[in-house]
Amino acid sequence: MKQVQRKKKKLDMLTVVFYAVVILVVIVCFVPFWMIVIGSLSSESDVLVNGYSLWPEHFSLDAYKLVFQMPKRIIQGYKVSVLITFVGTAVSLFFSTMAAFVLMRKDFKYRNSIAMFLYFPSIFSGGMLPTYLLVVKYLGLKDNLWALILPGMISAWNIFLLRNFMSDIPDSIMESAKLDGANDFQIFMKLYLPLSKAGLATIGLFTALGYWNNWSNSMLYINKAELYPLQYLLYSMLSNMQGIKEMAAASGVAMPNMPNETYKMAMAVVTTGPIILLYPFVQRYFVKGITVGSVKG
Repeated sequence: MKQVQRKKKKLDMLTVVFYAVVILVVIVCFVPFWMIVIGSLSSESDVLVNGYSLWPEHFSLDAYKLVFQMPKRIIQGYKVSVLITFVGTAVSLFFSTMAAFVLMRKDFKYRNSIAMFLYFPSIFSGGMLPTYLLVVKYLGLKDNLWALILPGMISAWNIFLLRNFMSDIPDSIMESAKLDGANDFQIFMKLYLPLSKAGLATIGLFTALGYWNNWSNSMLYINKAELYPLQYLLYSMLSNMQGIKEMAAASGVAMPNMPNETYKMAMAVVTTGPIILLYPFVQRYFVKGITVGSVKG
């Protein structure tokens, strides 16, 4: 009886320690983002003099007023980013799951060769110049939204992760479907896709984050301002503001009221806020998808 009580006490202590560590990790992850939000709501002078704080000494919306000084451009940037993220994630998931479904099939004798064909380019990249020539010269996607979608559409890592996840689905499901007269595409669409929700949610989140945060492709392939996604739009606004300050300083004109530091933090809040809202919807699938896909060989 005493041994059972001792084991119970040890388990209770381990549980307390575990929750304490989890709470500490949550605080460590949350505090920097909280300080960015508070910094964006502080006055520029407070940030420059006192640095970051957990609460604004003088509340100010100057940074957000500057960010939303041109609301039509911000709204258009949001539209472009949402469109790129939604279409790119959907197309990427569809083709990645089809490739994973084929590579998972044990009756496909070329699966190892194709897997190596996908894996090898993930180690050695062609570089920026060949990619630019392919997208602009041969595909003709200059000033086209597909230039922001196609370069990041297929990832060998995502395909292998989905393949490993699908390998955990029993083969008897496919055999039963074939006995009922279903073809390969019907098996893929009606059976394997619904059973792969956890893996799809995990890869979908990674892919959506990649599309949402990408701004370098816009710098390379987009010249029309109406096609700028939100990230590159705010980056160009910040660059222009810094250029104005440098020109003013060179001319001997003081511009003390421009919220440079708080503007950067306001941009971070504006760009990261919407994508954070995705986490509650995919959180229940996320842990299962990443653990199953990572431990399977």
